[in-house]
Amino acid sequence: MIAILGGLGAAVMWATATLCTSRSSRMISPVSVLAWVMIVGSVASLPFAAASGVPSQLDVRLLAWLVVIGVSNVGGLLLVYSGLRIGKVGIVAAITSAEGAVAATIAVLTGERLAVAAAMTLALIALGVILASFSREEDAAKRRHDGVAVLLSCGAALLFGVGLYAAGRVSTELPLSWVLLPPRVVGVVVVALPLLLVGKLRFSREAAPYVIAAGIAEIIGLGSYTVGARHGIAISAVLGSQFAALSAIVAFFLFRERLARVQLVGVTAIIVGVAALTVLRS
Repeated sequence: MIAILGGLGAAVMWATATLCTSRSSRMISPVSVLAWVMIVGSVASLPFAAASGVPSQLDVRLLAWLVVIGVSNVGGLLLVYSGLRIGKVGIVAAITSAEGAVAATIAVLTGERLAVAAAMTLALIALGVILASFSREEDAAKRRHDGVAVLLSCGAALLFGVGLYAAGRVSTELPLSWVLLPPRVVGVVVVALPLLLVGKLRFSREAAPYVIAAGIAEIIGLGSYTVGARHGIAISAVLGSQFAALSAIVAFFLFRERLARVQLVGVTAIIVGVAALTVLRS
């Protein structure tokens, strides 16, 4: 039951973060949204990292992996927010959720063996991404925006996949709070502070509730997933990955987003493929 609740909690929180950033990124620039989300996340996570203290086993190798986690996560979020600014939530969220497939591919490239069923599932996810990229918009500008959003989402999935792989390498050696911390530190130091210094850190009362909610939801979502995974990794991961489906459904009712049939097939293929791959690899 805890694994189910943890996975569902993660899906709800990650969907909330996706929907909130899809709105706030249209009110202020995506890079400003990222800065504020990282600031909120830092305020929420720093006390836990401070309480656990500096890990005694922290060395140059682990520090390098933490840098990879931080840079890849921040870069991925910036691409996602940029995609959500111009594209449809259902497509951006679905393609981004393929991050697990990217991490699995990296593992194979670094020597891990891949079962035939898992390889076929990866192919299904790739096909889903291709189908989801087909835009039926009559307006040329909207078609171009859809295409750019797909490219940004693919880039985000690649970066998030690298981050997941790196997190997997250090998760058993460092406390959870130290795995969560790098993206927030990188986001504040590399994004928020430079924007603040040059006077380009944008903010508005209209966007404030969205960026605060997104920053908190990101942290709670990962925490919920982690608690659930301790009682069943496969169940929590499968349910957590369904944030893409939840995002698409809510966007349909709240934002009146409609996908072409071929795009709907593609999004469905990605969601099913990600869930199946998670089960196969667990």
